[in-house]
Amino acid sequence: MIRVHSYESMGTFDGPGLRLVVFLQGCNFRCLYCANPDTIDTKGESTETAIGEPTLQAKALIPLFQRLKEQNIHICIDTNGSIWNEEVEELLKWTDLVLLDIKEFNNVRHRQLTERSNEQTIRTAEWLEKNGKPFWLRYVLVPGYSSFEEDIRALGEHFKNYHMIQRVEILPYHTLGIHKYEAMGKEYKLNGIKENTLEQLETAKTLFGEYFNTVYLN
Repeated sequence: MIRVHSYESMGTFDGPGLRLVVFLQGCNFRCLYCANPDTIDTKGESTETAIGEPTLQAKALIPLFQRLKEQNIHICIDTNGSIWNEEVEELLKWTDLVLLDIKEFNNVRHRQLTERSNEQTIRTAEWLEKNGKPFWLRYVLVPGYSSFEEDIRALGEHFKNYHMIQRVEILPYHTLGIHKYEAMGKEYKLNGIKENTLEQLETAKTLFGEYFNTVYLN
């Protein structure tokens, strides 16, 4: 059984073209800025648009991906890349494009931001490169948490020679999910952190552009 959170029939932000987007329930990260805390619980249910971590359900997704490929349907998966086992590897083999979310390149700051390590995420990127699997690198720019020039440069130096990175997407930090924390009786831990200014976004885009040819502000 696949635990589905919600659907979007006219998706334009998660992969190329116009897509049917299936948002799954459950996530192993605890991102401080998570806009969808209602999706973290693997057994939760909701009707609001959100993003979970699909590789948590890799075993159940494999038959679906196989059926989709039989119909020549392009498959794109958005993942934090932190889970790795035989089922995840098999799932990625059936995937056409991976949207790989790297929350922070510095592992200490990554742990502060997500309560998890980024080591497997980096190894997943290495597997994608080695196995010729196209992927997009996604980076949420959180002021004071993932906006450090030295970390962005370190990320750029690490990945600049990867051939399978088709594009880099900078996702602006936003506070649209705060009302969900209030409704759930939870504390939003980034209260007071302001959304990016245009100057901050352009500065980050310029930095990433020193290492990658295709950088977009999403």
